Amino acid sequence: MPLAAWFAPVFLLRFVRSQKLRIGLPIAYMLLAAGFAFQFRGMVPIPGVTYLIFLLLWGIPLVFPYVVDRLVANKLAGLKATLVFPTAWTAMEYLLARGPYGSWGSAAYSQYGNLPLLQVLSVTGLWGITFLLGWFAAACNSLWENGLDFQRARAGAWMCAGTIATVVLLGGIRLALLPPSSQTVRVASISRSIAPPLSTLAVKRLFEGPASSADIAEFRAWATANEDDLLARAEREMQAGAKIVFWGETNAFVLKEEETAFVRRGGDLAAKYHAYLGMAMGVLSLGQRPCCQNKLVLLQPNGQVAWEYDKARPIPGAEAAHQIHGDGKLRVLDTPYGRLSSIICFDADFPQLLAQAGVSGVDVLFDPSNDWRAIDPWHTQMASFRAIEQGVNLIRHTSQGLSAAFDYQGRRLAAMDDYHSTDKVMVTQVPTRGVRTIYSRLGDWFAWVCLASLVLLPIASVRRH
Repeated sequence: MPLAAWFAPVFLLRFVRSQKLRIGLPIAYMLLAAGFAFQFRGMVPIPGVTYLIFLLLWGIPLVFPYVVDRLVANKLAGLKATLVFPTAWTAMEYLLARGPYGSWGSAAYSQYGNLPLLQVLSVTGLWGITFLLGWFAAACNSLWENGLDFQRARAGAWMCAGTIATVVLLGGIRLALLPPSSQTVRVASISRSIAPPLSTLAVKRLFEGPASSADIAEFRAWATANEDDLLARAEREMQAGAKIVFWGETNAFVLKEEETAFVRRGGDLAAKYHAYLGMAMGVLSLGQRPCCQNKLVLLQPNGQVAWEYDKARPIPGAEAAHQIHGDGKLRVLDTPYGRLSSIICFDADFPQLLAQAGVSGVDVLFDPSNDWRAIDPWHTQMASFRAIEQGVNLIRHTSQGLSAAFDYQGRRLAAMDDYHSTDKVMVTQVPTRGVRTIYSRLGDWFAWVCLASLVLLPIASVRRH
């Protein structure tokens, strides 16, 4: 409910401002922590008591903007007073986004689907939307506290409303006048259709050791059948005209000693149909810790490997413990279908990592992913924000979730629900040219302005007081 993100802070901010500190802030802290627990139920892969501790710690940055506003805003007047809350909120979200969970929890994601508003992502990134949400709350409170007759409150409210209206108007103009106009390329993305037969205990032994010979034999039999199926279905899509084919994150699991032969088969297939094949694999090195490479190998139409990209940001917890971390450097390749690059799943939640795509002028970005019920479809919706920010056309193929492709203005081009699809294939006509955005050129400039304001506004309040 996007409107809830606009109005909820209005009332919570009013409550905190009107109560004594020792009453208002603890209650706000508990409400925000409880709201977060409800919003992200099942999404955070942390068990038991550890999750409770995580919630208690996460509540601190959530209440931080209200603390700053309560201490600073009442010592300022007019426009400056309304800027305290949004700058503190935006600055805190930016700092959190540089942590292990990336941009998860950003209020800006609540506005998914409002394309005219979301075009501001191409200028400010997420931080511009969070700022507008916070400014709206502060401006409403200024009117609430001082009355509609107070000239300064009215002036600040009109400035806030005018800014939001201008952002939406300019976004609508961008959508109408600057849509993708390049040629398109047919891209097919695939989810595996053969589930692993291994028991939970057998999987644990494979990843943590020691694995029995029976475990390895059962895994190898399944892996071989799965590889044959993925390559056969990729060939079917190439025969249908797809020039780029890839499958979801770790949809092919192979033993390290069998990786070379599998990649060679993929190269032969790419060369046969003069297409690009993205082989998303989990490569197991038994007996090693960590034991798994979560990678995407891109094969060119000549059958040669263009790049190998390892997932840079494994999910904190079991995945991070078992996976080898990539170097975080995006690979690019110039092709007749634009400049290509790739990330893997959780990587997309880190705007700073994706900044490389904008700087490198990437046109088409692959994002093989693997979700679970609790984060479906929100994780895919979040990824669409990176397309607008960096001016790329994004294809996110998601096993156990919603697959979708987006152009560089955030329009959804295709979608496939893995839970309700029979063939588990998404076919998309993707524009072959992206754009360079202001955000891709200047980076997190707006967030840094908010950080600077977070220092200067308290200083101004002390001087005025």
